[in-house]
Amino acid sequence: MTEDKALSLNAVRAFVQVARDSSVTRAAKTLGITQSSVSRHLAVLEEYFGAALIERRGRQSQLTDFGRLFADAIAEPLDTILFTAKRMRRAGRHDVNRLVMRTSLATFAYTVLIPNLREFSTEMGGVTVDVISTLSAPTSTDSFDVLLTRDLMLNEPADRWDVYDEQLVCVGAPDCIASRGLEALRNTPVIAVTSRPDILPTWLRGMAMKTSDVVSGSRYDHHYLALPAVSTGQSLLVTPHIVVADLVRQGLLEILPGSRAPSGMQYRAYAIDRSSNPDVARAFCRWLTRLCRRMTEEGAAIK
Repeated sequence: MTEDKALSLNAVRAFVQVARDSSVTRAAKTLGITQSSVSRHLAVLEEYFGAALIERRGRQSQLTDFGRLFADAIAEPLDTILFTAKRMRRAGRHDVNRLVMRTSLATFAYTVLIPNLREFSTEMGGVTVDVISTLSAPTSTDSFDVLLTRDLMLNEPADRWDVYDEQLVCVGAPDCIASRGLEALRNTPVIAVTSRPDILPTWLRGMAMKTSDVVSGSRYDHHYLALPAVSTGQSLLVTPHIVVADLVRQGLLEILPGSRAPSGMQYRAYAIDRSSNPDVARAFCRWLTRLCRRMTEEGAAIK
């Protein structure tokens, strides 16, 4: 191999797809090329690096340590390159820079998604995201590109991303928490959110507590109505951690120590196959997954 030998973008793309599918066969099907072509691309890359990228075990293809390092470094930049090229190629078409995102998670959209949409728009070269909030089940005739949900079923072809495993925490205003532990629950009312009647019972089970162990407080229809109340009053709120992560970072709310418990619920994003902008939809789902991972990791450092 000579030092100035060019790196093949097609070979890189084939490798990234094999890394995602853990299979040469599935990668070939996804890319619309033959298995032998994928294998040739892998051989070209391995010759270029002078190192193995893939270990084949039966029908599965697993990354070597070197391959994993390379895949982690280039997967997202490659997606950006391919997306940008396709978007510019389609620049003359109608509404190539618009995405319709439908969600049943109104509070998540209010506290997490919408405040960060500018980041996605900038990253994708000015894409406009329309946000629709509804609890009704989607149908194949509804007009949207991405579905973000915790509880709705999607009965049509789509790519799925698992964006957040819901963690529940009990929060209050800093002067209400005042470095107290779970004993604060004995004399401080806990706000109820009627749109999520499952949260408090689920959290109590996770904490090995009973309803009689907490003081019942005011009732609100949604978390986004309860958040101002708990931020300014002498009350507590059990809520998904991700929807209060920014308020905790800003010092407006504080997490009651020892109050974290999983709900068993998962937030999922779907990029539907019939989307008029499938590349933008998938890019949005990848971005949303990164956003939730970042907020989760930052939140884990806040005790």
